Amino acid sequence: MMATTHALWGMALALPVLVVAPELAPTAFAAGLIGGLVPDLDLYAGHRKTFHYPVYAAVATALGLALALLTPSPATVALAVALAAAALHAAADAAGGGLELRPWQGGSERAVYSHYHRRWIRPRRWVRYDGSPEDLGLAGIAAVPVFLAADGPVPVVVLTLLSVSAVYVLFRKHFAGLAEYLVSLLPAPVLPYVPERYRGAQ
Repeated sequence: MMATTHALWGMALALPVLVVAPELAPTAFAAGLIGGLVPDLDLYAGHRKTFHYPVYAAVATALGLALALLTPSPATVALAVALAAAALHAAADAAGGGLELRPWQGGSERAVYSHYHRRWIRPRRWVRYDGSPEDLGLAGIAAVPVFLAADGPVPVVVLTLLSVSAVYVLFRKHFAGLAEYLVSLLPAPVLPYVPERYRGAQ
């Protein structure tokens, strides 16, 4: 799924905080945004493996939620929401396409790595690929309640993320060819540091 979809769903996880402890909501929305994005920091170094933990992140989320319920504070609530967003990110990637430059071709059986099981989880392809129309639909489903319920800068952030998502969806399939072309311009010594999928591997 798109990074923006993960970010929006991370923010959506903060909605209960808005109801129960509205004074902590701004912190929770920021934590959800960050937690939803952080796993994709491994995009160029072991993508969907280095920072993706579908099992361990879920366990950490349970502990984080317990801590936030026992000792609610900006720090503990932010930690709980961020962990939940990161866990949802890893789990959601398994529902999407495989780890490849053109996931709509269905050539990869690697969706996200489970460190607990020590193996790759296969893609379910319920969302065919990142940047698919259904991916945009999921982003919209998360965006609407956050946009309507939150105030301050949050609605602006939501609209920005949704706009970026729409543009990405529009050009998603063109980006694959562009990425390969740009990689072809790189000097040979740099290529070993470029992820394999950008070097034309399907």
